[in-house]
Amino acid sequence: MGHAFTPGLKVSEKMLLRKERRLPLKGKVSVKVGDRVKAEDIVAKTELPGTPHMVNAANKLSVQPSELPGIMLKKEGDLVAEKELIAQTKGLFGLLKTYLYSPVNGTIESISTVTGQVFVRENPIPVQINAYVDGEVVETDTDETVIIQTPATFIQGIFGIGGETIGELMVVSKSPDEVLDGGNITPDMKGKIVVGGSLATSDAIKKAIAYGVKGVIAGGINDWDIREFLGYDIGVAITGSEEIGCTILVTEGFGRIKMASRTFDLFKERQGMKTSINGATQIRAGVMRPEVVIPLLQGNAQDSQKHAEVREETEGILNIGSHIRIIRQPYFGKLGTVSGLPVQLQVLETESKARVLEVTLENGEKIVLPRANIEMIEK
Repeated sequence: MGHAFTPGLKVSEKMLLRKERRLPLKGKVSVKVGDRVKAEDIVAKTELPGTPHMVNAANKLSVQPSELPGIMLKKEGDLVAEKELIAQTKGLFGLLKTYLYSPVNGTIESISTVTGQVFVRENPIPVQINAYVDGEVVETDTDETVIIQTPATFIQGIFGIGGETIGELMVVSKSPDEVLDGGNITPDMKGKIVVGGSLATSDAIKKAIAYGVKGVIAGGINDWDIREFLGYDIGVAITGSEEIGCTILVTEGFGRIKMASRTFDLFKERQGMKTSINGATQIRAGVMRPEVVIPLLQGNAQDSQKHAEVREETEGILNIGSHIRIIRQPYFGKLGTVSGLPVQLQVLETESKARVLEVTLENGEKIVLPRANIEMIEK
């Protein structure tokens, strides 16, 4: 057996990235194929239906449901304002009238003469999505999806919190094993995406939020700091919707873990470039990894595409020489290169049988691991 399949973590210096931007429901796409867009440009927009409110009008007005049409001051489809009068009874000799007011700003959606209910729906919620990355629109439909293509440096992380954000990349730490603490974060970093080394401390993240830093990238973070910021445990939930004022992304794991040298060097090479990051993470089925995208657009679109490396459909294929990260103890977090892929099953310390691989670590040490204990770093 010359190769095997294993989950991969992408760390690519240069690849032709295709990014899909999709509305949550059909709306209007505002760009066309061939357009060059900036990350901040709005490429599509729609409106989400407002929250419906059910008002038991017949009960509140002490009338029969069939009487509602005769006492409603508003009809279906009419716009109403919060606390605006929408119905009133005739009363007795013009006196002792009963009034009904709209609970929200919105539209009268329905008036039921069977149940006596009046449905008022809040005003639509506008939703718009930006391009997220600088690039070229290569595919689109008229009402939902835009695909943007750009040559870029692409780095996936292990875990993140916070959604999409865009800023200038700024490497703060001098080495991949240096801790990013509060003293490294200054007011002039507002709007930047800062890169640390082995650990982003609680103080560093608090100052980043206070100074308006867009994002923090580091090798690791302490899980109790995450609980402190969010007020709850993440567990196996999907992240990305947190509103803490700053997107946080870790490339290696929890605790103080040196950032992979190659990853840190890539960040240093891209210092000062516009960068897009997304902390959204899903750990279980349908794994979603946080990501860093640094577009490499130079010259015209054809030149950019010509010089970009197009990824072939070989992702996840493990070969001799593949770069891997170990994801279980006792070598958790260590990087190495595959030096052997034995075909036969081997007996592990647990006395179970599994396929293994031989790995040469960065320090030259050679070890044998179950293949399930590693993930591939796809370059």
